[in-house]
Order: sequence, then structure tokens, then C-alpha cells
Amino acid sequence: MDSSIFQDLFVLEMSNNHRGSVKRALKIVEQFSEIVHKNNVKAAIKLQFRNADNFVHKDFSDREDIYYVNKVKSSQLTDEEYATILEAIKKAGCIPLSTPFDNESVDKCVNFGMPFIKVASSNSNDWTLLEKVASVGKPVIVSIGGATLEEVDAMVKFFEDKNLPLAINHCICGYPHEENECNLNQIDFLINRYPGHIIGYSSHEHSDFVSSISIAYAKGARTFERHIDIDDDGITPAKYCGLPHEIDTWFKAYNRAKAMCGDDPNNKPSPLKKETEYLGTYMRGVFAKHDLPEGHILTSEDYYLAIPLQKGQISTREFWPSKHQYRIAKGIKKDQPVTIDEVKAENLRDEALLDSIRNRGL
Repeated sequence: MDSSIFQDLFVLEMSNNHRGSVKRALKIVEQFSEIVHKNNVKAAIKLQFRNADNFVHKDFSDREDIYYVNKVKSSQLTDEEYATILEAIKKAGCIPLSTPFDNESVDKCVNFGMPFIKVASSNSNDWTLLEKVASVGKPVIVSIGGATLEEVDAMVKFFEDKNLPLAINHCICGYPHEENECNLNQIDFLINRYPGHIIGYSSHEHSDFVSSISIAYAKGARTFERHIDIDDDGITPAKYCGLPHEIDTWFKAYNRAKAMCGDDPNNKPSPLKKETEYLGTYMRGVFAKHDLPEGHILTSEDYYLAIPLQKGQISTREFWPSKHQYRIAKGIKKDQPVTIDEVKAENLRDEALLDSIRNRGL
């Protein structure tokens, strides 16, 4: 399974924020795609698909007093209107995406050519929907807010058995939730429990656009989701939605966290040149305590250690007299540095090491 499609991916959830208005949706796409490009991140702008005629029972379709029913009905668009928005997302250089909430909407995702499918927390254990999602063979991101461990285990195994790339989003389904409810240690838990899968963070906290993403990235989250909205048209956005300037801050915090964490958590990088130069000023070098003739084998009576380290001089970093034998290859005068060209030892044969010693020091 290749989950690289999810690596460093942002999903910007438009949800019902277009309020059933193509004009408003296009405005959201325009403003947020500009921020995406300014921060040089990979982002999808996501809609929600529901077949409203079947999704809401006919006896309740006119109940505007029921929040979710009203949300579904008021945000519904025609396929032609959705096509207009999705085409704008592509032209803006973002990835068009949707969360389907019923089987018919999964087919709509396929028909619109979406590269992968996002499953909401509310459907992470909806087996009828998950079966349909798996049947189309696309990579999947699943948010797991509110799910039990047994439910998540079952869902992960289901997609693994189908050999489908899967990203798993830690999520708190509070709309919004507080900072002390983020529970970001779950990212560690998910990484350890489900190796080989990208772990992400779908956030709904309302007051922070810096700390949580920085911590989540440092813990290993590699895909991120957030609701987005605008407030320049007289409509009051939900508290859990990020406005353009807040998402700009969010992206910048991510880029700083990524730079500070470094590129590869699985390998030890080579030291920076500035590190080597700085530490070189603190390393003690080996000096002759008295005249040392050619062929002499060093003992503790023959040397002392001091700074500053000289060019080509062996230091305490590679000098280990209790383990290796050091033979003088060329006579050295008292108080002179013992250089790499004046001593021979079993641990002083690697050419890369010899070159580094020759190029360091005063």
C-alpha cells in the first residue's frame, strides 16, 4: 500500500460553509487557494456530498427546526453547480475532494474524478458506507472522532484486507472543542498501533492556530484537516472554522514546525558544518609530553591533552589508548601536536575520517 498521497497534505473542509451558494463557494476557493500557494503547501478543498432526497426521511424533509436536516437541505447543490466549484478548485491549483455520506455520493466522488475519498468520523464505523467506499478502490482518509478502539481496529483491518492506502485522522468531534481537549498524545498511540499508515490530525479547536499543529507535526502527524470559512459577506462563521488569515497562520506554523523538526526521523543526519567547526574549538588535542621517537608506542606517560586543536591533530574523539595501540610514524618534538600523519593506529585508517581530521582545527 502506498500512502504517500497523504504525506504533508492539508484538507480544507468547506462543509456547508458555501450555504448552498456557488458564488460563496467560489469566493472561498479563491481566497484560500491564494493562501495555499503563498505558503507552498499541498492542499485539498473539500465539499460534502449527500443525496438529500434520500438522506433525510420524507416525513422530516421540511423540519427546519432540526439542525442537521436544515443543514443538509440548505447546502444542497445540483451536480452542475458542484462541477463548477470542483473545476474552480482544480484551476486554483488545489485538489478537489469530497466527503460522501451515502452510497450514491460515493459514486458521485468517482464520477467527478476525485483522487481519494475522505470518510467523516460519523461514518468511521458505518459498514454499509465503508463497503461502498472500498468497492471503488480509491485511497481513503478516515477520521475516527468518537470511535472505540475496537471500531478503529476493525476499520483499519477492513481497509488493510482490501489493500487500500489508508490515512487515519485523530479527531475530537467537538464543534468546537477546547485546547485541553486536543488529546494529541493519541497521535503517538495511533502511530504505534497502526504502523505503515499515515496518521493525521483533524482539528476543531477554536482558539489556536499555532500550538496544536506544531505539536501534532512533531509527534508525527502528516496530514491535517480544518474547516474553513469567510466572514466578509455578512454571514457569521462557525467558531471551529478558520478564516483566511487564521489558516495563513496555521500554514506558517506548520512550515516552521517542519523546518525545526528536520527531514528524516529515522536516521541520524551528518553534523552541520557549523557544528563541526564549533565543537572543534572545544575538543582537546593530543600533545607530546616529551620528544617521541619514530616507532615508539604511546603510553600514558607520553602525552597530554589540551586546547586549541591544531590542523590535522588527533583529538580525544578518535584517541582511545585503552582500546587501540598508537605507534609514532615520524618523530615528534616535546609540546608539539600529534598529527594524523605522525601516528598509526587500527582505528585511524578510514579515509573519510582522515580527511575530516586534516581539515579541522587551527
